Amino acid sequence: MCSIAGFLVPGIRLEEEKERWSAVLRKMNQTQKHRGPDEEGIYLSEGCGLAHTRLSILDLERGRQPMRAWKEGREYCIAYNGETYNMPALRRELKEQGVVFETTSDTEVVLKGYIEEGSAFFTKMNGIFAFAIWEKEKQQLLLVRDRLGVKPLFYANWNGMFLFASELKGILCVPGFSAEVDREGLCEIFALGPAKTPGKGVFRGIHELPAGGMLIHSPAGEWQEKYWVLEAKPHEETMEQTIAHTSWLLEDAVRSQMLSDIPISTFLSGGVDSSLVTSICAQELKKQGKQLNTFSFDFTENNKYFQENAFQPSEDRPYAELMAKYCDTNHTFLECSKEALVEELYPAVRARDLPGMADVEASMLYFCRQVVTKNKVTLTGECADEIFGGYPWFHRKEMLEKEGFPWSNEFSMRTAMLKDEVLSELHLKEYEAEAYETRVATAPLLPEWKGEERKRQQLAWLNLNWFMVTLLDRMDRTSMACGLEARVPFADHRIVEYVYNTPWEMKCPDGMVKGLLRKAGEKYLPKEVLYRKKSPYPKTYHPGYEALLKKRFSEMLYEKNEPIHALLDVQKAEHFLKMPSDYAKPWYGQLMAGPQLYAYLLMVNYWLKEYHISLC
Repeated sequence: MCSIAGFLVPGIRLEEEKERWSAVLRKMNQTQKHRGPDEEGIYLSEGCGLAHTRLSILDLERGRQPMRAWKEGREYCIAYNGETYNMPALRRELKEQGVVFETTSDTEVVLKGYIEEGSAFFTKMNGIFAFAIWEKEKQQLLLVRDRLGVKPLFYANWNGMFLFASELKGILCVPGFSAEVDREGLCEIFALGPAKTPGKGVFRGIHELPAGGMLIHSPAGEWQEKYWVLEAKPHEETMEQTIAHTSWLLEDAVRSQMLSDIPISTFLSGGVDSSLVTSICAQELKKQGKQLNTFSFDFTENNKYFQENAFQPSEDRPYAELMAKYCDTNHTFLECSKEALVEELYPAVRARDLPGMADVEASMLYFCRQVVTKNKVTLTGECADEIFGGYPWFHRKEMLEKEGFPWSNEFSMRTAMLKDEVLSELHLKEYEAEAYETRVATAPLLPEWKGEERKRQQLAWLNLNWFMVTLLDRMDRTSMACGLEARVPFADHRIVEYVYNTPWEMKCPDGMVKGLLRKAGEKYLPKEVLYRKKSPYPKTYHPGYEALLKKRFSEMLYEKNEPIHALLDVQKAEHFLKMPSDYAKPWYGQLMAGPQLYAYLLMVNYWLKEYHISLC
């Protein structure tokens, strides 16, 4: 993976002030260097500058960027972040059309594919990507993002310039650009966080290019188009055919995402999703006489303090051990202490440029930093629950019938410590309700979907467009902050399109959670793993962790110069600190309960301070 950044300054001959504009590009690169620590490059042309840092995965010697190509005297230049998994097939197709290649990188395939076929080429691409293409003679800049938004891309119109970058920090670092957060941004943080509305950048003036979208900036103006949308279609296959089709899609997605010129690994929790990805990878590598590296994560002394509950019914380690032996992998168990977990909260904010999923995000950052010392590419089991209906809100009647985001049940916790005047100004509950209603209204539905089937399809849509995106953001920022490329086979758009339109009675046959996926994976997993109850990403139950959080939170609370005092009510916070913690009542997702609220607010305070944010 890589980082991209750049700017458009229409009508300005940037070459005449080459050092000034090159310095801006170099600063954007340096700010995002963690995403691509191996190489960096810049491109400066009349009106446009592109910047790129590279994590070398394919064509290690000749894949440098920004990359240029010419046809009929016209110059094209690309800055590309991502992987195109069907690159070999696309390359062969273009060669049959007479296209000549100078490298084996997927970047050149994307650039020359666009030169030959225009934006229609993007519909052929299977991968995770965000890229910019500059057409010098047309003075046109094109930004493109993958179908599901796995790779990030932000932009801003500011001071007569058009700016873009892989991460928010890539824009915020531009000299003179101020980090400002208005009422809408605060609503994103407190009503929806750690999620955010797709398309919003939280910081004032910064936007996110929607998944499956293109932005065109030319002398004729600026506009956006969609090259892909999820469509509702009748499902016409039998159960047996559906199982076989799902199995093939999963196998093909995993195999195609093993594309790499360097060794790969997998995250192996011992759950169904990561175990399936691991088993397929391990079998493919064995054919080549290679052994797969696998990694699992837990917290120090979790075997002592683990608390079984409805969201987390069992520990993962025994199942990870079973799978590592079953697949004959070179397995590494990684553990995070309570002290390390607290220390990673602030680096996790810097990784995402926003407050994140508290200890979940902090621990993922910690673990990615360990993994990258052995492997620079890994495959994960992310996204299967959103696609196959694995979460409790698909199955529990009270959650299914809830109007609003089902992963934000304990909304009162979000507002428990905020000042009354802040609450009266922000209208957080109304903001959340409007965000929900706006998004659910766009769900692609068939007329014959009625009652619970219709509700579940709306919920599936929300999961794909909201909850899953939050987890993908987490995975991208924490892995790329360490120079680790994390791939997500379940987020293959073909799987999403197919399973979205598969009837619920096939996804969950006889009430079996993710039954379709389990049946599709029968040949890859032992029954103990295949039919275990879902258990989400691990969390620490160590009472010492909560004690450390409370200590740090109290210190923040009584330090009058901390910026969060503009928002927090000290007396309300003191009262909250005295209340007993309930780990079984999460205020976001399945893992963020009372202790994680302290962590989240610590992140908010650090974010306000570290980014010198002006509240406006």
